[in-house]
Amino acid sequence: MSSHVIDRWEPEEKNFWKSGGSSIANRNLWISVPALLLAFAVWMVWSVVVVNLPNIGFKYSTNQLFWLTALPGLSGATLRIFYSFMVPIFGGRKWTTISTVSLLIPAIGIGFAVQDLNTGYPTMLILALLCGFGGGNFASSMANISFFFPKSQKGYALGMNAGLGNLGVSVVQFVVPLVITAGVFGALGGEPQVWSKAGHIKQFWLQNAGFIWVPFIVITTIAAWFGMNDIASAKASFADQAVIFKRKHNWLMCWLYVGTFGSFIGYSAGFPLLIKTQFPDVNPLQYAFLGPLVGALTRVAGGWVSDKLGGARVTFWTFIVMIAAVIGVINFLPGAGNTGNFWGFFWMFMLLFAGTGVGNASTFRMIPIIFLTERQREAGQGAVAQAQAILDANKEGAAVLGFTSAIAAYGAFFIPKSYGTSIALTGGPDAALWCFIGFYVTCVVVTWWFYSRKNAEMPC
Repeated sequence: MSSHVIDRWEPEEKNFWKSGGSSIANRNLWISVPALLLAFAVWMVWSVVVVNLPNIGFKYSTNQLFWLTALPGLSGATLRIFYSFMVPIFGGRKWTTISTVSLLIPAIGIGFAVQDLNTGYPTMLILALLCGFGGGNFASSMANISFFFPKSQKGYALGMNAGLGNLGVSVVQFVVPLVITAGVFGALGGEPQVWSKAGHIKQFWLQNAGFIWVPFIVITTIAAWFGMNDIASAKASFADQAVIFKRKHNWLMCWLYVGTFGSFIGYSAGFPLLIKTQFPDVNPLQYAFLGPLVGALTRVAGGWVSDKLGGARVTFWTFIVMIAAVIGVINFLPGAGNTGNFWGFFWMFMLLFAGTGVGNASTFRMIPIIFLTERQREAGQGAVAQAQAILDANKEGAAVLGFTSAIAAYGAFFIPKSYGTSIALTGGPDAALWCFIGFYVTCVVVTWWFYSRKNAEMPC
């Protein structure tokens, strides 16, 4: 047996946890975090690249640019469906290594493609789809970390992994605007492009948007291979995990997580281009990174709060706040006879991002509790039956964490595309935003009825 494979893993047993389990779990968590951060950075890199393509000579329509922003969401969400089940099949260490090194393909590809104005739009579409490798990683990363921590700390662990990993969205929107203005790789990075807008001309290295992540991906891949572990008891075939498709609460939590994470990643992907189309005098890259930053940090805090107050209660009130925030966004948008209010729009979006972050953590706190409670109710009182229930619940909970994240990730496609479609049909994004409000209302009802009301079927 490999020294990286752990044969006995019992985090719910206090002596085991204190005598070494905690340190092993935290080491795996702190290698997982940068791997996931890089995955999010590569996944969302097009949200920054598309804003600059027209200025260096690529002649794309607004709808074509929204497609490039949306396609990584489509492919990432689809890959998550498969990635959800990979950790119990391959092992967390092996799969984290494989999924991290795969990020080199789109990162290097973008670096070369944007240097040539003859690069065809279909090639750009393919590269956008390949960035979905980064999106897929979240499902396997969260499933993996869920195995390492006891029930009492799952909110903390999943909140830290996801929240700090989600920072990759903010990091890419902050770092890329800086590195594309300088030849940070010297001659190895290629020649600069000419950036031109409204008579202003400067040198630009848009290829750095891809190349900047390459050394960090290599370092993190090595760290994952040598520093992480596989848990023998977490092994399961796809058939073993497929039982989640029969579980009602899997589908209900998919719905709720679309409302939280689907909103976070969709708003993150579309925020820069939405600012550019609605407030053309504002430089979107000065502000766009702040939304994902707020969402990522509040996710970390949301995990802790949900451990204290209960995930369902936090989720319920989060959706109420998100509804109010979207109404605020609509109120400050440009409309007939007015130019809108950028700062009102901006602060309402910050509140919305904060809501998505807290909701991301609270829904993921709910999932392991729901499945542990359900399996323990079925198992009866025997010690052996209860031990098996915990084992089954951990496997099911991990698969559900991954699968719900897969379904929710389609928000990265649908929200930017909804903006584009709404603008094309009505002249503004208002119609799309009203649809989002309608969806959040259904999330409030589902959360209250099944999880947060008195005598709910599955209080959590």
